[in-house]
Amino acid sequence: MDGAKDMGEAGVPTRWQEDEVPRMELTSRTSRPAGGSDPEGIAPRLRLHLAAEARGVRVQDVRIGLGYTAVRLGDGRTGVAYTFRDLARGGCSVFRGARPLVGRLADELLAFLESSDAIEAAVGLACANALANREGLGELHGDILEHLEVTPEDEVAMIGNFAPLLEGLRLQARSLTVFERLDGPGSRELRADHEAPEVLARSSVALITATSLLNGTLDTILKAARNCRVVALLGASTPLVPEVFEGTCVTLLSGVVVHQPEGVLQVVSEGGGMRQFGPSIRKVSLRLGAGRP
Repeated sequence: MDGAKDMGEAGVPTRWQEDEVPRMELTSRTSRPAGGSDPEGIAPRLRLHLAAEARGVRVQDVRIGLGYTAVRLGDGRTGVAYTFRDLARGGCSVFRGARPLVGRLADELLAFLESSDAIEAAVGLACANALANREGLGELHGDILEHLEVTPEDEVAMIGNFAPLLEGLRLQARSLTVFERLDGPGSRELRADHEAPEVLARSSVALITATSLLNGTLDTILKAARNCRVVALLGASTPLVPEVFEGTCVTLLSGVVVHQPEGVLQVVSEGGGMRQFGPSIRKVSLRLGAGRP
């Protein structure tokens, strides 16, 4: 994340700017836990929900960039996910799964969602986001801060440093605490990621980076945030699939729809990120119904 000005288009959800800075890693500098994701967690639910959509669909292109990973399907639908390059294993061959990826069925790539390898998980999530990539989802328009409906009584916990949101949240909320990986001492507002569950338990608003799906921490975070009034999953990695989050505490999904695949693929290949995607994507937000467990 950085303090760059809002790069969103007018009339669409704006301000959050998930970027390629390693500070978004949140919790772990190593791999996800052995054995992959929780069988009752979001990743397996996402895979199961999209299984029928993936059946018979071929993968046309895969790019594993330094900032993002992208998957394009045979029908042109394209999705992206953050690349955790600091978690890459295997030396110069950072993708350790079977090759080639191009030409395989989408459900084969979707299986990587539950991988304990962060790079494989990125391929799986990018494939999931491609399968879910469509216009007309009933999305919300305007500033994302308006949809969060933060009040002066709210205590906000932000998992991952979405810098463009900070100033507005400081003005709206009683308190704001940001959690990320720290190499040195933190501060009252900036705390080490391992302290997040304790603070989430007493917060009323939780803003969570979707990259937590890739390092295996999202399910734990959602359990800690279960009493929050507002729980938003943010960033280009966000799967815009409301059904997967039914029965969870998530109330808002804020991600992207890719409508110029070639532009996105080129940016990914050249090591770019959100700021470079520009007009190739559109930021959207989806409000979820009351579905608390």
